[in-house]
Formats: sequence, C-alpha cells, structure tokens
Amino acid sequence: MLRHFDILDFDLLVRQVDRHPGKAEIPAGELWLVVDSGVKKWACLSCPGGCGVQISLSLNPEHRPRWKVEQDFWRRPTISPSIHQQKMCRCHFWIRKGQIEWCKI
Repeated sequence: MLRHFDILDFDLLVRQVDRHPGKAEIPAGELWLVVDSGVKKWACLSCPGGCGVQISLSLNPEHRPRWKVEQDFWRRPTISPSIHQQKMCRCHFWIRKGQIEWCKI
C-alpha cells in the first residue's frame, strides 16, 4: 500500500530462506537472504539487467569477494560493495534501500 501511494519506493525486498536456491528461479522483486543457524550465508537475486542470470553473493567474511547485506524496517536491502555481474549482460549496479542504482560508465 505504501508503494502504491508513492510513500515507499523499492525494486527489491528481502525474503529470508534457509537454503541456497540452486537453480530455482528467484522471483523479480525479491532478494533471497540465505540464513543458516542465524548466520547470513548468501544473498541471491535475479539479474536486474534482464538477462535471467541468477546472482549469488557470498556473505562469508572469510571469502573474497564478499558482500554485506543490511535491511531496514521495511525489508529493503542495502548491499555493499557494488555488484558487477560478469556474465551475459555484464551490468554493474548498487542496491541501496531496496533500489537498483546503475553505475555510470
């Protein structure tokens, strides 16, 4: 309802799941946050560039590259650093407060 009245704007909302989606299709507008035993493991989403590639971002602080995901009260994700999808459409973007912000070339 808040989105309908332009009070709250977002492209993605967090959906917490307990396992990696594998090859399952992640619905548009969702970022799947994989949490196991209270530990954030992965952030998974469909590429917003429209190529259909599933993007899986490691949240493990011991691995590189790694990302950090935070979410606000409304479940809008913020991810850092930026995401540079190297396959298919090769898009580069930020996710801030649930919105896709394309990196300028």
